[in-house]
Amino acid sequence: MALQLENTHNRDVLIAIEKKYQQKWQDDHVFESDFPEDDLPPTELREKYPKYFGTFAYPYMNGSGHAGHLFTVSKVEFTIGFQRLTGKRTLFPLGFHCTGMPIKACADKLIEDIKKFGQNFERFEEYDAQQENPNQNGIIAPVQGANKKEDITKFSSSKSKATAKNVKTNYQFQSMLAMGIPREEIHKFADANYWLEYFPPIWRKDLINLGARMDWRRQFVTTDANPYYDAFVRWQMNRLKELNKILYGKRYTIYSPKDGQPCMDHDRTKGEGVGPTEYTALKLKVKEWSPEAQNAIDGKIAKDAAVYFVPATLRPETMYGQTCCFVGPSIKYGVFKASDKEYFVCTKRAAWNMCFQGTFFDIDHFPRDQKELEPVVELPGSAFIGTLINAPLSLHTEGVRILPMETVLATKGTGVVTCVPSDSPDDFATVRELAKKAEYYKIKKEWAELEIIPVLETTAYGKLTAKHLVETMKINSPKDDKQLAEAKDLAYKEGFYNGTMLVGEFKGEKVQEAKEKVRQSLIQSGDGFPFADPSAEVISRSADECVVAYIPQWFLNYGENDKEWQNTVLEYVKSKDGLYTYTQETENQFVANLEWLNQWACARTYGLGSKLPWDPQFLVESLSDSTVYMSYYTIAHFLHSDRFGTAPGLLEIPASAMLDEVWDYIFTRTNDLDAVSHKSGIDKSKLLTLRKSFEYWYPLDMRSSGKDLIPNHLTFFLYIHLALFPREYWPRSVRSNGHLLLNGDKMSKSTGNFLTITQAVAKFGADATRIALADAGDGMEDANFEEKGANAAIMRMYTLKEWIEQTISDKSLRTASDPAVLWDTLFEDEMNLLVHESFNHYRDTNYKLALKFSLYDFQSARDFYREQCASSGVAMSRPLILKYVELQSLIISTIAPHWAEYMYLDVLHKEHSIQNALWPEVPKSDPGLTAQREYIKSTSSNITSSEAQAAKKMAKGKTSAFDPRQPKKLTIFVASGFPDWQNKYIDLLKDALEKATINDDKAINQTVAKTAGKDMKRVMPFVQELRKKVLAGDQAALFGRELAFDEYTTLQQMLAGLKKQTGCQELEVIKVTPDMKDLPSQAHTAEPGRPTFQFENIKS
Repeated sequence: MALQLENTHNRDVLIAIEKKYQQKWQDDHVFESDFPEDDLPPTELREKYPKYFGTFAYPYMNGSGHAGHLFTVSKVEFTIGFQRLTGKRTLFPLGFHCTGMPIKACADKLIEDIKKFGQNFERFEEYDAQQENPNQNGIIAPVQGANKKEDITKFSSSKSKATAKNVKTNYQFQSMLAMGIPREEIHKFADANYWLEYFPPIWRKDLINLGARMDWRRQFVTTDANPYYDAFVRWQMNRLKELNKILYGKRYTIYSPKDGQPCMDHDRTKGEGVGPTEYTALKLKVKEWSPEAQNAIDGKIAKDAAVYFVPATLRPETMYGQTCCFVGPSIKYGVFKASDKEYFVCTKRAAWNMCFQGTFFDIDHFPRDQKELEPVVELPGSAFIGTLINAPLSLHTEGVRILPMETVLATKGTGVVTCVPSDSPDDFATVRELAKKAEYYKIKKEWAELEIIPVLETTAYGKLTAKHLVETMKINSPKDDKQLAEAKDLAYKEGFYNGTMLVGEFKGEKVQEAKEKVRQSLIQSGDGFPFADPSAEVISRSADECVVAYIPQWFLNYGENDKEWQNTVLEYVKSKDGLYTYTQETENQFVANLEWLNQWACARTYGLGSKLPWDPQFLVESLSDSTVYMSYYTIAHFLHSDRFGTAPGLLEIPASAMLDEVWDYIFTRTNDLDAVSHKSGIDKSKLLTLRKSFEYWYPLDMRSSGKDLIPNHLTFFLYIHLALFPREYWPRSVRSNGHLLLNGDKMSKSTGNFLTITQAVAKFGADATRIALADAGDGMEDANFEEKGANAAIMRMYTLKEWIEQTISDKSLRTASDPAVLWDTLFEDEMNLLVHESFNHYRDTNYKLALKFSLYDFQSARDFYREQCASSGVAMSRPLILKYVELQSLIISTIAPHWAEYMYLDVLHKEHSIQNALWPEVPKSDPGLTAQREYIKSTSSNITSSEAQAAKKMAKGKTSAFDPRQPKKLTIFVASGFPDWQNKYIDLLKDALEKATINDDKAINQTVAKTAGKDMKRVMPFVQELRKKVLAGDQAALFGRELAFDEYTTLQQMLAGLKKQTGCQELEVIKVTPDMKDLPSQAHTAEPGRPTFQFENIKS
């Protein structure tokens, strides 16, 4: 549930500060960066003037941004902020992606909505009421609550869940209303170009309100709406074609019949990443129909026509072992006319896919609607049970039967499944079940008991793989889904990699070699044909269920068909000197995808985009025009000064002059400056400027993206960069992140658990939102944006601001730091430690940890200093407090820049913006001071806990010699050294370490047992714990046992604070030596660094 804020005073104060500095940063052009004016070669220029260039995937302009987008943005935004602190020039630009189907599809839906409901959808309420209450006279019957006004942006229904699922209530104009777009403005979005004008300013405003360090001079929209970017895309495609990276030919692709074109990942509302599954379809000719099927078919199919059941298989090499063919009893099957004399039996879904693969329709007459494909007969699978068919290659040449299989899926393959019980665990389990319960399934037992013929022999499972696996895995039923899935996987892998053919034309050959030979033999003989369908459901942006089409198309030749290109990218990803991926999981996903990814259609006919230069009937597909656009950022502001390219840029170069040769020169593909200048008409000095800008800013230092883009965009990004650019300009790193949960749940508009960028910044302010984003998590696992955390950040930053302003105006502060004051020394040392720790985590882009050290722990250090000074009766040091404020501002400025800027300019009165400051240089922390500080904290805590235990006993009614409510005394016992018995066993372990026998647990235990005697109970645990530390790499446990500080003196300095903390009237520190008598038992259990305590009551 969304968090409701009640008192917004603190937030409003912080937002006022944020707005002030956001405006100042824009007015002062703080985030605008250019290459340095120096004639050094590019490599030397980057060395002399270090730079950092980061981007995230430019957003698609079919809506405004949400918290999920913001999470990915934050990773590169924080990195840019930190890199500025290290003294680098930074570049963080943003363009707006408009290519592809989504915008056009939504615009077309709006056109239909307007036709149906009017320009402002004024007829919708009448239409909706008619749908809810239809009657013959068209009169709406009155109902209870009829006058209640419904918010049409909320998709609710009074119907039952089952009914509601089947009724479409979501119109495009409702989605626009839900985005907050005024009703009277929605009709403008029926023009696809209006989207390009409307949403980019919203994104820009949102990110400025977030405090993003972006150079907005370089913004642009994609498609031919911007002639400069259009020229850039055309250059890219031309050069890829010249390199034979773009080819033309027939191939399988996911295809939208409604749109009449391929449907690639970003053109889908469902099924991103889904590709075709390629099968071998077999033609199993009917020899004798079942009685029910015969009755239905009589008179509808010519008697001399051939009818085939058409199963689709991934294992054609096993077809010699077919013993039957399965259909789903409750699945509907059609008999479809393939030619005058041929008919196919399969699901309509499968037949619809075949329409686009050369069956039923040719490529010039593809259907747009399934009404164009009607079966001659449609029957449930049960009607076909018992039909006798001829199975190609089967050694059962007399024929096999159609039998029932409950687990057949209508959404996969053809819905017809051929049975090979020798090698398919599912098939073996099913025929065994059918034979056992023949009467129940209404079949003849012998139909399921045909001889199971060995087809393959494998190393692991012998000649009958399926039987072996089903029996050894104790699979009892065809319904044992998980076990059968595992068995299927094992059978397939073992058969493919270690199988040898036992029968058929290719007997004796390895399955890896025979598989394709058998397939081709089936196709050439006419007993089979290629078939493909989507590996999962795919829905296009136009709400069309997609199929697989076999069509000629332009495609990028990714994958194994261009081994050299594939291997170049793989080696770059795997190399230590190649792509940096931040996590091993990211690298693993890249490698897996590169080994799997194949050819990719790069053109289509519907939507927005740039025309394919050599075939302008096509548009460049949206994932293919967005691979190297990061290079365009480096020179965009020189070309145009608005996102559409209508206003000239700094160099006033017309778009018509941006020839392919110009792009070649900018991106170092040619050095012939004279020829390029002559052909394009662009002055040499301007061409040099463009090239220098590219050479300085490239390569891209960080690409930040969600992990869901690894299978497509990020992999393409690598492929195309490595094809078009020299090695020195290949991307340096990709940082991928998981999805973002909101308050622990998946973000969803339908459930209301959703947060836009606009809403987040308005609700919590920029810095609190940024803190919550940093705290959400890092790595590839899903992160969580907690609204409670963002709200807590408001309180934290406001309270800290108030405390700082009040404290530095306090006249009682000491005017100097004093080394004699322990708390000053410890505070300064802890600040130094946290500055270094924060730097390390920012450098590694671990922002959750960076936030912990740079804010939470830094504030805790302040708290410790403040509390110790107060309890000791010592005023805090003004110089130290001012140092704290400066360091706190600098090290949190990456995440909370507005708060930091306020401290830097308004409180500390610095001359320049913190955005131009450098990371603070401080000494390394002193390990001794760190140990002393931790000793003080732990000792104070232990004393408090000890007293609390006594109070707890009394609360439970237990008798105790000490009453915490009465006047009391605290005695602290400090050991003068380690006990002699410990030193003895330390020497034993040192000796074992030197002789390399410390791993010999048995020998060490025997030695201890011989020498410990009655002290065995305390000696053995001590030795084992110490040995464990040494084996873990902590040799200091043996050789560095001396404390780095004077424990007794430290406790003496703590007494004033402890007196206040405990409320004791008397405190005493006793240094315990072995010869001291008459002390309580706990006195002699103290060890260096581990004092013991005694509370006792005294007379007041």
